[in-house]
Amino acid sequence: MIDGVGDARTVTFLIDEPGERLDKVIALRLPELSRTRAQRLIEQGFVFVNGEVVCKPAFKLEAAASLTVILPTSAPTAYAAEPIPLEIVFENKDLLVVNKPAGMVVHPAAGHMSGTLVNAVLGYVSGIEGVGDEARPGIVHRLDKDTSGLIVVAKNDVANRSLQRQFAERSVEKIYLALVDGFPPTDAGRIEAAIARDPHARKRMALVSEREGGKPALTEYRVVEKFAAHSLLECRPLTGRTHQIRLHLAHVLKCPIVGDTVYGRRKPTLPLDRHFLHAVRLTLTLPRTRKRQTFIAPLPAELEQVLETLRK
Repeated sequence: MIDGVGDARTVTFLIDEPGERLDKVIALRLPELSRTRAQRLIEQGFVFVNGEVVCKPAFKLEAAASLTVILPTSAPTAYAAEPIPLEIVFENKDLLVVNKPAGMVVHPAAGHMSGTLVNAVLGYVSGIEGVGDEARPGIVHRLDKDTSGLIVVAKNDVANRSLQRQFAERSVEKIYLALVDGFPPTDAGRIEAAIARDPHARKRMALVSEREGGKPALTEYRVVEKFAAHSLLECRPLTGRTHQIRLHLAHVLKCPIVGDTVYGRRKPTLPLDRHFLHAVRLTLTLPRTRKRQTFIAPLPAELEQVLETLRK
């Protein structure tokens, strides 16, 4: 049966297909969904088996189970191109490297159908609409809304495939700067803690063991500068899980990022209306030429001002 639920619809049906993967069953039962789209819905916490959320696409079903899929209202297949200024760090015929400001959402979604990076890119690059995922044209990775810094956008299918392969092979190097409350136990280290969608809060992530469906997540860090009650860290995520750095710093190191009211303190310890996380350096191999290149985005003024205040 299909019921309207707010800005989504819910599909519930009984299944009797023991041993089959959850994503495969959903794609077969809902032919309007691709296997990739089914996997994304599962990972985002929109799928329930016998009333319990399941966030692992490879989850094996049991006989006579009740399967519920929440389908958010589909975004338009053609998003609006908008004349939004972009800070272009690098551009060639294959890709853009953009310095994204804090506050900008990467791609349209419920509540953010305009003003996103995708809207801006559509207004800047012609013919990008069909590149990659139709819901995220040109987007091969993402940054959280309040995380600033470098993000790469594919301008054609050749670049999209090359960049996706590089991210899958973990050959893209991403370096972030994060100001945290407190001090890590060591000045440098490696965090290894699996991550999955929080079963109790769909918009949050949580530390979940791999046996329980968590995906491996690795983050290296080193202390760059220490202050009276804060530390500036350089973080290198070796995997690309949602909210990985924020979660690892807050729940493994016990050093939440300043201004992160989701995983850190509800009241920021410093006057900042965003979290202090910035993608400062990005290294990748350019499609076609195979040239390895590094891009830099200095800290934005509001974050640099916080550091200057702490140094006084």
